[in-house]
Amino acid sequence: MKLVLVRHGETWWNQERRIQGGDSDIELNNTGLEQARKLATFFKNENIISILSSPLRRATATAEAIANCHQLSVDIDQGLRELRVGELEGIYVSNLNTTFNQFLVEWWQNRWAMKLPNGESFVELQERAWKVVERLLRKHKTDSERNEGNRVVIVSHYFVTLAIILKALNLPPEYLTKFKVDLGGVSRLEIYDHEARLVTFNDTSYQC
Repeated sequence: MKLVLVRHGETWWNQERRIQGGDSDIELNNTGLEQARKLATFFKNENIISILSSPLRRATATAEAIANCHQLSVDIDQGLRELRVGELEGIYVSNLNTTFNQFLVEWWQNRWAMKLPNGESFVELQERAWKVVERLLRKHKTDSERNEGNRVVIVSHYFVTLAIILKALNLPPEYLTKFKVDLGGVSRLEIYDHEARLVTFNDTSYQC
């Protein structure tokens, strides 16, 4: 399966540098809408057979822009919702030095196992996101010859994208800090018999 992972476009909270987790349903701003339009053009000539999206509007709007160019519907999957950050939701990044500071230090040291206050852990996020990929792999395997060369697109979020990539490449969660996904970033995985290769990571060249 050729899997394309797309992070959603920009929102006002992204612009204001506020923490935006799985419980914030913030829409794309004008920049984000333009990024979505450029993504649609970028993918226009690719053989996309399926598009899945997080239920959050910033992801679905990005996914719908791509889907419209391929006469496809967008499949919403709750497993692709962003990391639930609980009490950190909506906080300005500039305030993190004084808000929940001690917990953040501990979470950073053991980020994959600890739950955020009234939120979830990276491990929990990774487990639910990977179940989405496993379902796609089972579906794709039943008709692999017909689907050869075709692509499945997942539009989601920062932590969801990294969770899937780390799991696919069998990298431990502590590698989370070694990767960075930009808004609208496109990454590509090729998965054969559960062996994966990262072909492209965080491509934003189409935005230029």
